[in-house]
Amino acid sequence: MSQQIKKIVLAYSGGLDTSVMVKWLAEKYQAEIVCYSADLGQGENLDSLEDKAINSGASKIYIENLQDEFIKDYVFPALKANALYENKYPLATALARPLIASKMIEIAKEEGADAVAHGCTGKGNDQVRFDFSFRILQPNIKIIAPLREWSFGSRDEEIDYAKLNNIPVSVTKEKPYSIDRNLWGVSVECGVLENPWCEPPADVYQITTDPLQAPDKAEYLEISFEKGVPVAINGEISSAVELVKKLNQIGGVHGIGRIDMVENRLVGIKSREIYEAPAAIILHAAHQALEDMVLERETSHYKAGVSLKYAEMIYFGQWFTPLRKALQAFVDSTQQNVTGVIRVKLLKGNCIVVGRKSPHSLYIENLATYTQEDTFDHGSAEGFIKLWGLSNQVYSQVNQEE
Repeated sequence: MSQQIKKIVLAYSGGLDTSVMVKWLAEKYQAEIVCYSADLGQGENLDSLEDKAINSGASKIYIENLQDEFIKDYVFPALKANALYENKYPLATALARPLIASKMIEIAKEEGADAVAHGCTGKGNDQVRFDFSFRILQPNIKIIAPLREWSFGSRDEEIDYAKLNNIPVSVTKEKPYSIDRNLWGVSVECGVLENPWCEPPADVYQITTDPLQAPDKAEYLEISFEKGVPVAINGEISSAVELVKKLNQIGGVHGIGRIDMVENRLVGIKSREIYEAPAAIILHAAHQALEDMVLERETSHYKAGVSLKYAEMIYFGQWFTPLRKALQAFVDSTQQNVTGVIRVKLLKGNCIVVGRKSPHSLYIENLATYTQEDTFDHGSAEGFIKLWGLSNQVYSQVNQEE
């Protein structure tokens, strides 16, 4: 090594990889290990992580509650952009990584650490999200990714190493799922899920009811938005975090938000992923419906392309780039009139928009109706159609084959 590493800040979840990693890093680099854990609403008691990290060889651990910052500064900006990777994935894990990376850099500076480390695999997306963010935020920081270096060939070997070194882990060889959870959703991979032909076993799902077992009676919700941001459910104003938690609970009961997809990873491979995101699916459906009502046609159509690029940039780890920030400025400018109420119907895994209203609605009933109240000028249609198709008509006349 060209530079001696004395202190490493490790992104620590207490899962299999990072639990094994504390001891492995300490042994390999003879360095002090400082762990960092973020509470993003994963539904776990993180207090227990301190003893676990220390017992594994860490000198200390920082645990921060970032739920409010996560939703307000990362999730809702992405929601305003309608960011769904490949039109399906609400990017729960991808949105969390730049936030965690930024906090780790803050800790590294405070601690005088020489390096940062993460538990991402060498063929996953998260390694890119962490490394990319680290390099932008502190260009000269040393980045260590043990899963790209160590000799373990499988998660089973990691489990054996953990047992050998008395490292407590909850994962077993019978249920070797890799699960990442936060307020915006749950990601599940590995195990039997690696066979795309296999239906996900029931124990894969963490927060949603099987739609077949969900209530037979539909539940209706009215979701209020102000400038693209959800602010209330059924007229009751909630904080950002509480609103998302409430929708996760209600949506989960009705089996909303299960996603089973084969996606294109950044590194060039296809991966089968299972996601659960009740609040995300409900809010994306509602937000899109409201935009459909208040955005004029050209902005709406152009924004669809921006949404695709924006989601791709989040997935590819480019949150802190100038382009993402520029796209955010465009997105925010489109949200000035995205205020109103959307009514959704939740039933057996389905979220259906059934009602819309907004003070900025561009839906004019007298123009849309086919009743006697119709005020649309039908007489202007013929001339419009002639001019609209004139260039193609001329082309056909000139180039028409006999």
